[in-house]
Amino acid sequence: MTWEQRLLKNAGRPKAVLKPEYQELKFTLHRKLLDKINLEALATIDNQRVRGEVRQALFSLIDNEPTLLSSLEKQQICEEVLDEVFGLGPLEPLLQDPTISDILVNTHKQVYVERKGLLELTSVTFRDDQHLIRIIDKIVSQVGRRIDESTPMVDARLADGSRVNAVIPPLAVDGPLMSIRRFSTDKLMPADLVEKRAMTPGMMELLEAAVKARMNIIIAGGTGAGKTTLLNALSFFISPKERIVTIEDAAELQLKQPHVARLETRPPNLEGNGAVRQRELLVNSLRMRPDRIVVGETRGGEALDMLQAMNTGHDGSLTTIHANAPRDAVSRLEVMVSMATANMQLVSIRQQIASAVHLLVQASRFSDGSRRVTHVTEVTGMEGEVVTLQDIFVFEKRGLTPEGKVVGRFAATGIRPKFYEKLLAAGIRLRSDLFDEVAEV
Repeated sequence: MTWEQRLLKNAGRPKAVLKPEYQELKFTLHRKLLDKINLEALATIDNQRVRGEVRQALFSLIDNEPTLLSSLEKQQICEEVLDEVFGLGPLEPLLQDPTISDILVNTHKQVYVERKGLLELTSVTFRDDQHLIRIIDKIVSQVGRRIDESTPMVDARLADGSRVNAVIPPLAVDGPLMSIRRFSTDKLMPADLVEKRAMTPGMMELLEAAVKARMNIIIAGGTGAGKTTLLNALSFFISPKERIVTIEDAAELQLKQPHVARLETRPPNLEGNGAVRQRELLVNSLRMRPDRIVVGETRGGEALDMLQAMNTGHDGSLTTIHANAPRDAVSRLEVMVSMATANMQLVSIRQQIASAVHLLVQASRFSDGSRRVTHVTEVTGMEGEVVTLQDIFVFEKRGLTPEGKVVGRFAATGIRPKFYEKLLAAGIRLRSDLFDEVAEV
């Protein structure tokens, strides 16, 4: 199926492939429309009614143009101009496609999307770099942020919660770059992850028990491995009676509990002042009487404060971290704590990690686009000056099918976790065959 056919199927309306010379006509109509109507005056009117009235004004402008257009081309130009006025221009059809998980804009000439974990090139383009920069500025200004030569890199989010990162010249050498991590309206529940073979029922049962017993859990993985999706799924097991404080750079967690206090970082202003980092929010959250603290991603000095919170009565905390393996996650924590304090000895840092963290959950994305939990690993303590780990569940990759699909198996190591006594103390008893589970995929 071609890109245009797929777009037709998803959008539910015919799409004409516009000739390049019509792009100039589209921008001419856009300018004339802005001269003709007062969008600020229309802002108080119902959105559907406004779009209807602006659409009528557009058709009248199109009819006055000397260029001969078919009815399908008129409809297409009209819809694209409306997208420029009310939406994000050429990106709107992509944002309406629920099968797309990432939109990657590589300058105005090239737009890729990720669908089911695999990248594909689209026919979407922008008129020029200035057109793309206007769309980026429209996005970041809606959340009170800015992008210009003095601040050429920014994190923001769309109205639906999708995460946006943009970089413009001089940092972006060939032209503006933008990445949009789509916000799924259909939140994946724990049962969905099991059904999609991201993990086995036994692995999910153990993680459910760990969350309910207030174990501290760190989810590790690379970019796009599904860390935030897994964090959202595990948050489903948190009791609705608990007060949860979430801390993020760009708010994207979708916790459904009734008592959630959401905090978000703030970048510096034009003078370079007023920045509020995750570490400051984490310190402040300790004064907010949280039962649990959920940090969207630990990436800096806030790791020390997170470990301190886990060690001082805020059990059941959850966070994510970029790492390729459970052992790498421990090493990254050591480095991040060292960034926060140069006076702390390495053995003391490791003691903090060993006493604070109970479980490491490793998520990975494979070559066929599938995402799986490859390790559920317990932090068992210290042996000498080394943090000791033991795998409870692992995924063993066996190879690829002729179609390129990853095959392997989930396997329990047969080791009963040391925190099992804590589960029993919390009134949680797991089935006896849980730690012997094996599943082929």
